[in-house]
Amino acid sequence: MPTFFRGDTSIHYEVYGTGHPVLLLAPGGMRSSIPFWDLAPFHPVRELAGQFQVIAMDQRNAGQSRAPVRATDGWPSYTSDHVALLDHLGIENCHLLGGCIGGSFGLALLVAAPARITAAVLQQPIGLGGDNREAFRKMFDTWAEELVQARPDVTAEALAGLKSNLYDGEFVFSASREELRVARAPLLVLRGNDLYHPPETSEEIARIAPRAELISSWKQGDDLARAVSRVKSFLATYTPEP
Repeated sequence: MPTFFRGDTSIHYEVYGTGHPVLLLAPGGMRSSIPFWDLAPFHPVRELAGQFQVIAMDQRNAGQSRAPVRATDGWPSYTSDHVALLDHLGIENCHLLGGCIGGSFGLALLVAAPARITAAVLQQPIGLGGDNREAFRKMFDTWAEELVQARPDVTAEALAGLKSNLYDGEFVFSASREELRVARAPLLVLRGNDLYHPPETSEEIARIAPRAELISSWKQGDDLARAVSRVKSFLATYTPEP
């Protein structure tokens, strides 16, 4: 299986199909990795690889990817992995499809490197809503407890810094409302409806981003079939001419 190395970081990735690239940023919280797509309402590799070049990846310290953990790490650490992987693959620009935490990874990349992103699909993006901040912190702690059992190099101080940098923020954690108001990439937002994916987060993204569209119901039956069709047509609309 392909692995990309940059310094002490190794990123596992898989590539399927041909055409304009679509970078997948998986659900799964801190465990964001390729197998979590099997639990999603639709599998983007199966749905998109006939039309696009689909790049799936395990995030750092999830799945088969590994990286140091430092107290200064945060969303930009993940973004740097994404940009470096695109550079490694010789990809000038691409579409994004991010599920759950992958939505925040995608928004961070969109803000940091807008010229690299041609369009983005956000599948039930995470966000701060109601009293859910503690739920994110507990989710992080469960992952961290497992990580330190296998990684004696990971310190409590580093994990505390990483947790703060990831989840002490507002809105979608990785990008501000002001940054989204000036984002130029077209966005298709598949609305969330639970604790980690508050509906108000999806609705606000769609409301404030200049080129955003919201799909409210998409997880089952005819709604799911229509949503998958719209994802494909949306990405096709914004695919650059070769």
